[in-house]
Amino acid sequence: MAGAWVFALAFFCAILSLQASPAQAGYAHFIMDANTGKVLAARNADVLNHPASLTKMMTLYMTFEALHSGKLRWDQKIKMSKNGASVIPSKLYVRQGQTFTVREAVYGMIVKSANDMAEGMGDHLGGSEARFAQMMTRKARQLGMTKTVFRNASGLPSKSQVTTARDMAKLGLALQRDFPKEYRLFAMESFSFRGKRIRGHNNLMYRYKGMDGIKTGYTNASGFNLVSAVNHNGRRVVGVVLGGKTARSRDAQMAALLDKAVPQASRSRNTEQLVASASVSRTFDVPPAAVPLPMFAERRRADPVAMQIATANDQVADMMQVSAIPRPAPAAASVGQRSRWEVQIAATDSEAAARSLLANARSNIARNHAGIAPYTEAVQSGSATLYRARFTGFEDQSSAVAACKALKAQSYACVVMTSEG
Repeated sequence: MAGAWVFALAFFCAILSLQASPAQAGYAHFIMDANTGKVLAARNADVLNHPASLTKMMTLYMTFEALHSGKLRWDQKIKMSKNGASVIPSKLYVRQGQTFTVREAVYGMIVKSANDMAEGMGDHLGGSEARFAQMMTRKARQLGMTKTVFRNASGLPSKSQVTTARDMAKLGLALQRDFPKEYRLFAMESFSFRGKRIRGHNNLMYRYKGMDGIKTGYTNASGFNLVSAVNHNGRRVVGVVLGGKTARSRDAQMAALLDKAVPQASRSRNTEQLVASASVSRTFDVPPAAVPLPMFAERRRADPVAMQIATANDQVADMMQVSAIPRPAPAAASVGQRSRWEVQIAATDSEAAARSLLANARSNIARNHAGIAPYTEAVQSGSATLYRARFTGFEDQSSAVAACKALKAQSYACVVMTSEG
């Protein structure tokens, strides 16, 4: 009799646990014009669901960012962690203590959706799974992903690891925009790993005209997920389907949505896109790891003008030359309001993105720096116009440094400078 009561209690607790889950495998889709940010189709776009292996898109974003900062190199060897080696398939079966290269990890995550590569890379970059998950979630907020919470680098089941179709579209756009050279890797159908040919399973990408990525995902909790991107004669569309019943039905639904959306998309590029984060055009004919970082800050104007790239982990990368132009009036703070000491957090090719970054960053420092004012400033970089995102109004150098420290703790790039420079 006691055994029956124990069984009944366990069953009841299991039911309560299921009911308490913050997300279920409900269907959702979100289709967006990548040129303009216009929503072309949406259903349950802001309802929480589990991302499954779509999580690896953020792990890859963080990996690409580390490559740009110099924290990683493509041929760098990394020791597989205990956590990474112990995860369930899909995986490349690298044992604990054995090494893998950054390139193998990137290819493995993209083509094979290898959980061991994702977890091993996350443990290396963050020091632990929990720490890297926090870094991923902070980055999600910076990219405008307001509802996403990450708990691991691979997307393996976790009740509190959640996202939305809209958020995943923002991440897909960010990968295209911030890492265009690396983004091309998402079109790979296979790669060679230690003598074996590893083939992918993004079947819709292989047959849908103009599709160049990006990621599939599946767990029992999430259903069949897919983020796709299409470039058809300049019409660029990003689509997300979450909670599909089968891989085939998910692919069919995505194809039907894209068939309808692509003809509606614009061929013209609007730089004020949906995703608001710092980015600059990366058109340099160099290997992926040498591409400049999204965020940078200027040196003193008295020097030959150059922009110093600033990374989220406060590393300094290569320099790129920027020609000086006369200072325009700031977009928010007037010249009279500006103080000697200022803070710059980014420079981006979109003024709207610069303003959005300032608005998000201000909430992290406004409490202790009530007198600060945000402003944007245009500067010419070759044929492109960049918009510096800055705060002014600091009482002295120490208060500006303190603000920078607080921003860096939230993974913002930040450089203290004088208003003359």
